[in-house]
Amino acid sequence: MLTSDNQIPSLRDLEFIPYLDETGNLPEILQKKIGVYAIFDQDKTLKFVNYSRDIYVSLKQHLVRQHQSCYWLKIETIEKPDRSRLETIRKAWIEENGVTPVGNGEQENLWIQPIDAKITMTEAEQLEYEQSEELGKTKILKKIARRVEAKIKDELESRGVKTEIRFNPKLKEKGLLDIK
Repeated sequence: MLTSDNQIPSLRDLEFIPYLDETGNLPEILQKKIGVYAIFDQDKTLKFVNYSRDIYVSLKQHLVRQHQSCYWLKIETIEKPDRSRLETIRKAWIEENGVTPVGNGEQENLWIQPIDAKITMTEAEQLEYEQSEELGKTKILKKIARRVEAKIKDELESRGVKTEIRFNPKLKEKGLLDIK
């Protein structure tokens, strides 16, 4: 928690928290918590720093999008939304790291945007897509999105994730995946 004089907590001084608890779930204590979070890979290398009005939901999205990099967390919560305060902490943590984490640099879209299943289209699917009418195109995009969704769910299951993951069905029609 923030101190009363609004000091910026040092990322180095915060405790590492496992991304998933012993039951395979995200830390439920973070539901509806406002704050800044730092995500680390298995080797405790900083991958991404951001802030959220609901840390739990954000962590769930990052787990789906970049599960191979989500193993450890450091978190600072605040009571009331204060974007400038959250942004100040976020910037300070990135600076303290010495280098911009990949998730805050060239790979930022992979961390913050819906998954684009269209990039996994085979040549045959691309050809079929180009030759299809609107309804046919939608069906192809849904099929591709479902294939990518199944792969993600398999990878999460093999990692022991038990947290329920539900994808937005409307986005699948556009070949995109994001959780509800």
